[in-house]
This record gives sequence, C-alpha cells and structure tokens, in this order.
Amino acid sequence: MSQHPPHGHSTRLSTLVIGALGVVFGDIGTSPLYALKESLAASAGHGGMPTQADIFGVLSMIFWSLVIVITVKYVVYIMRADNKGEGGIMALTALALRSPNATPNWKVIIHLLGICGLALFFGDGVITPAISVLSAVEGLELATPVLKPVVVPVTLVILIGLFMFQRKGTEGVGALFGPVMVIWFLVLGALGVHGILLNPQVLQSLNPLHAMQFCLVHKGQAFIVLGSVFLSVTGAEALYADMGHFGCRSIQLAWTLLVFPCLTLNYLGQGGMILHDPETLKNPFYLLAPEWGLYPMVGMATAATVIASQAVISGAFSAARQAMQLGFLPRMNVIHTSEREEGQIYVPAINWILLGAVILLVLGFKSSSNLAAAYGIAVTGAMAIDTTLAFGMVLSAMFGWSQGRAIAATVFFLVFDLVFFAANALKIPDGGWFPLFLGAMLFMLMSTWQKGVELSREALAKDEIPLAPFLRQFQENPVPRSQGIGVYMTTHTLTTPRALVQNLQHHWSIHETVVILTTEFADTPYLEDGERLIEVNLGNGFYRVVARFGFAETPDVPRALKAGQLFKDWSNPDETSFFLGRAVFFANRARPGFPLWRQQLYLGMQRNASSAASWFQLPPHRVVEMGAGIHL
Repeated sequence: MSQHPPHGHSTRLSTLVIGALGVVFGDIGTSPLYALKESLAASAGHGGMPTQADIFGVLSMIFWSLVIVITVKYVVYIMRADNKGEGGIMALTALALRSPNATPNWKVIIHLLGICGLALFFGDGVITPAISVLSAVEGLELATPVLKPVVVPVTLVILIGLFMFQRKGTEGVGALFGPVMVIWFLVLGALGVHGILLNPQVLQSLNPLHAMQFCLVHKGQAFIVLGSVFLSVTGAEALYADMGHFGCRSIQLAWTLLVFPCLTLNYLGQGGMILHDPETLKNPFYLLAPEWGLYPMVGMATAATVIASQAVISGAFSAARQAMQLGFLPRMNVIHTSEREEGQIYVPAINWILLGAVILLVLGFKSSSNLAAAYGIAVTGAMAIDTTLAFGMVLSAMFGWSQGRAIAATVFFLVFDLVFFAANALKIPDGGWFPLFLGAMLFMLMSTWQKGVELSREALAKDEIPLAPFLRQFQENPVPRSQGIGVYMTTHTLTTPRALVQNLQHHWSIHETVVILTTEFADTPYLEDGERLIEVNLGNGFYRVVARFGFAETPDVPRALKAGQLFKDWSNPDETSFFLGRAVFFANRARPGFPLWRQQLYLGMQRNASSAASWFQLPPHRVVEMGAGIHL
C-alpha cells in the first residue's frame, strides 16, 4: 500500500503548489466576483449609494477577515492539526477522539460534532458550484442584456460537464487547471493595481480602525453586512479538507506568496474604482477590466469558478471515504484516479448526488444574488466545529497549552465564527434554510447508519459461539480436511464466524488451513507495513489474523495478507476461498430507541451498500457467501 507521499523536494513541491492552485483555491479565489458587490449592497441598504467611509469599512472588514480567519486560523494553526498528512473534518474528529482531553462524555460530543461538520461540508459542496459558476456566467449580461436568458442554461451545461469530468481524477484536474489559476490570480492582482491607481486613498482601508468605526456607527446594519463579508472567506474548509491531496506546505506557500496578495489587491482595486466612479457598483469585478477584456474575463472567470467547484467536490470525495472507513456512511464504490497518489479518488455515488442537488439549486434560485442568501450558513457552522475540535482538543494537546490558553484561543476564534454564523442566520428565510435542511437530512442519514450498524452487531453477537470452546470441540471431534486455505471474515476476534459454523453444518469438512480474519480501521489515515497485520497461531491449522488499515486507505485484503508470514509464499490465490457471512436483517417493531421508520431507512441503505467482497478487493471467483436472516 502506498504511503502518503513526502513533500520535501523542491521540484515535487513546485508541482504540488501548482496542483493545489488548480484544485484547492478555486473557491476562495472566485470570491471577488460577488463578495464586495454583495457587501456594499448590504451596507447601502435599499437602493442607496455607499459613502467613502462605508467602502473603507467594508474593505477593512474583508481584509482582516482574510487575515484572521484564513491566514492565522487555518493556514498557521488548523493546518498543523493534520492526521499523518490528512486534513478535513473526519481527520480532525479522529484526532480529537485520541486527545488526552477527550473524556468519555466529550467523546460523545466529538462524534456528534464530526457528523454535523461532515453534513455541513456536504451542504457547502452543493452550494459552491452553483453560486460560483452562476456568478461568472452572469458577466454575459454586462456584455449585452440579450444574453440574460441563456445564463441559467449555460451554467447547467458547464456544471454537468464538470461533474462528468470527475472520473478523470484530481490529478488530471489539477494538472489542467493549475496553470489557469496562476494566470487568474495574476490577472486579479494586475486589475487590482489598476483600480488602486484610480484612487490610491483606498489603501487606507487596510487600517482595522475603519472596520471598527463602521461597526460602531452602523451597529445593526454592520451585523447584516458581516453576512456578505463572509463570502470573502468561503473556501477555508476546502484548504483543510484537500490537504491530503497536496500537502500542508504547498498550500501554505501558494496562499502566502500568490493567493492572499492578489486577492487583497483585487478587493482594494474594486474599492478604488467605485470611489472613482460610483456607477461601477452594479458589478465592480467585471467593470474593473477594460471594455475589450470583458469577454476574456468572463471566459477566465468561468474556468476559475469551475475550479472553485472542484475544490469542494474533491474534498467531498475525501470526506466521504473517511466517513465510510470510520462507520458514518455505508460502503460506496471508490475509484482511484492516480497510481501514485493514494488520496486522489472518485466516488461515483457522491458525484451524482451532488450534481442532482446542484441542478435543483440553480433552477430554484436562478441568480448568484439569490444564492448568496443560501451561502454561508453551512460554511460558518463547519468552521465553528473546526475551531472547537482543533483548538479545544487537538492543538492544545499537541503544543502542551495550558487549559487557560486553550480556552482563550478557542473563544477568540469561535467568537468570529459565531458572529459570522449569526449574521448569516438572518438569511434563513431568504434561502439560508436550504443548507440547514440539507445538513439535517445528511445528519439523520449518518446517525441512522451508525446506530443501525451498532444494533446489527449486537444482533449478530447474540447467536455467535465463543471461539475457544469451538476450537476445543473441533480438536476432540475432528472432521475431514480439504486442501487449500479458507479465510473467514468476521467483525469479532473472540467468536466463531457464522459462515464457518454454517459451512460445517452443510459440508462436514473444512480446509486444512483456516484463517479467521478481522479487519480494523485505525484512527490515523495511513499505516506502516509493520502495523498492518497481526497473526496468531491457534493450533490445529487455525489462525487468527487482524488486518489493519488507515481511514484514508483502500482496504485491499489480499494485498495486506501477502505482507504477513502466513501468506508470504501465496503463489496460487485460487487455492484460497474467502467466506463471508451475509446477514439479511429485518425490522423489529419491539426495538426500543430506534423507530420503525429509521430501521427501514437503515435497511434500505444497507441493501444499496457496496458488497463486502468488492469493498475489501476480494477475487470475485473465490468468494463464498453464507446467508442468514436476523431481526434487529
């Protein structure tokens, strides 16, 4: 199994930086399309024009949000909370569960926060493609109003093409779009310099006193504006979630050396142009470009917003696989899109679910301004969960912070998250309900699956025979043995696999070598080969084997077995049979704490889950399944 690649060599690092630009920074890199426009519209109220103080105040809020939320919180701190190179809410949840600060009560809360964070992240994965691509294509309206009716159809065509392209993999997308994003950020910076030269006074907005003064003067209005200012920092979660694809160092370098400076210049340039000509407030991003450059900017912005969508889609694939390994989601088909990178994957089921939701969203909201109301709730909620787990549990233990320092750091960043969340909560009636509804549905599905798996294991354990007495009885009353190896997969190491008992009942014979195999998923993303396998000789041709995998690895059982002593000379796999117990569960009306409708929901998910044989990469022609009917 390939390990997560090192990121030390300069050539490799520069490649990863460009790849990161092509995948990770699309979301935050396209925020200038709409963030300042929506923020100034909110500051001016209904139809009014913002004053110079308003423009300085809003720009100051955007700049310091980028500094505090993205640079300090994520790039400097949270990205250091990596789980062997892997990032995202599931990796952070696993780290938090291992923290010495995680008491039994806290572990229950951490599990709930992890499920909530994952649900909200998937909500972000639906809204980002819709608002990003819509905002870019809307530039056609500026070229000529006649094109307004084609905005939604063109958006849908682009989005469908993007999701169809996912099977090519993150590596292909990064290689294709990385150079495009380099040009995009350079153009953002150049246009920003042009706008600043129109009114150099706009540089004064970098002073945080302007943001404070705006909040003191406008009070309630400033709170509403914060909901739009937050649009400038959406994409921070994608930085952390995609860290396993490109490495922490490459993402930090890309942000510090290119992305952050160019974003700052562009926001200031838009502000300088509006101060020079207030009429440009209707779409400051596109009007910052010269007239001859409008169509090229629309094309480049569309490409950049496709990349913005890619950031959260790639993160959703990674988060989904991690959730499957950790037991939050049913098994789904996972396709590896790179022979070199273990973390670059494609999950067809997640891809098509996201596409369906995105199409509904575009058809329902029809414009980026309408979608701006729905944006923010999911992201702010996910950020608040990141802050709580990272600063309250992981980083405090990692750096040996005192309890007081850990609480202070958590509260400081959590205040920003909760203020942004509250500001975005004002938009719930206008569309903010959608990500909350979607998150609630996903939370219900994941919690139902987790509860169902727990009850299924309990139901299976009731009828299982302890292994030690079974082996003694087998030794006292031997049965005929056949050549080859029989591998019986089970979830418990101390009980007899149900398939083994059924096989004996049907055939009254058994292989000369019997392996009782249990798979376990560690709370780290990758394992060294020496940690992979545990083999115990139980005597009389019986062996207990535990195969361990990281939660970001593909559970390839045959490959794992070859790393041990028992299978090191495994030259003919056709001499080995894999026996799986396939339990068919039925709803149980008498089951307390698990209503019948949730049981039916769980059973439906279980029926549609990928088979254990394909999940564990077992050779199909050597798999034998033994069925049994069991009530939950």
